[in-house]
Amino acid sequence: MTRAHRPWYRRPSRVIPTVLLASGAVVAIVSVLSPWPAALLIRAVFQQDAVKTVAEMEPYAPTSGLVETLDVPYGDAGSDTSFDVFSPEGGDDPLTTVVWIHGGAWISGSKENVRPYVRMLAAEGFTTVALNYTVAPEAAYPTAVTQLNDALAYLLAHAAEYRIDPDRIVIAGDSAGANLTSELAALTTNPAFASEVGITPALAADQLLAVILNCGIYDVSEIPNAPGIGGWGFRIALWSYLGSRDWEDSPGDHQMSTIESVTAEFPTTWISGGNGDPLTPAQSQPLAAKLQSLGVDVETVFYPDDHEPKLPHEYQFHLDLEDARAAYDSTVAFLKGL
Repeated sequence: MTRAHRPWYRRPSRVIPTVLLASGAVVAIVSVLSPWPAALLIRAVFQQDAVKTVAEMEPYAPTSGLVETLDVPYGDAGSDTSFDVFSPEGGDDPLTTVVWIHGGAWISGSKENVRPYVRMLAAEGFTTVALNYTVAPEAAYPTAVTQLNDALAYLLAHAAEYRIDPDRIVIAGDSAGANLTSELAALTTNPAFASEVGITPALAADQLLAVILNCGIYDVSEIPNAPGIGGWGFRIALWSYLGSRDWEDSPGDHQMSTIESVTAEFPTTWISGGNGDPLTPAQSQPLAAKLQSLGVDVETVFYPDDHEPKLPHEYQFHLDLEDARAAYDSTVAFLKGL
């Protein structure tokens, strides 16, 4: 059985301590003044893990049968505002379209990290899109949300070129990408929230068919008290993303906690998290319960605490795991049932 990868904030032997030991106390001292040194070191570790995860997914992705267009610009920020699009060969009719937003704690990641997964989904009969956005500290909140909303507007305007059904859009994301997905869905379905954030949603509520949320963060209120290396890493990420060391007092702190902004109009939701991921009981399960209490149609894929193997953060991409493959099958069935 393939050994499950532990989430970054529970891998003390590989993540932050390794970096700090290598670079000494300088990083810790400088990080009191700026999030940049620690954020870039965390990013480097994430990128190493992403390369391994992509390699694990690639054997499961189709090598033919798809039409693909890579690195299409949707904005003026170079590769940061670009997307890849995939659809099955042999037709030009519009298809239900899954728009995937990558994770990376808001400070790392790229559309290439999810390319095998969205290619797999396209082979199931969907158009799929993988989006880039500018990560922090290079850009602070709400830049990424604004860019992603612009991307949705571009996709609607060019729907016919890419076999996109503008009335059957599904937004999906993993980790920080799930947070961004939930915020875009809240913008689309909650006019008061859109007014608060100051973004006019690109999608109409009836165009947003559903959302898919993997291993996300939907409430940052407890992160200031999170213990250990993981808590420190999250605080660095949020300092970077929200643009202030005192991010707890920023408007973005509330706005990105989408558990406070969802309404009964939130779209049909598929949501999952691994039983070895502390974000599951702290984030995914509370959001699922909140949505269900509002009457939203929610499909959950969670696991008992004693389930073996323990399923880590972003378990769904580790396709050598039987449970990851089952989660993929559940995702496809959910999409086909919409």
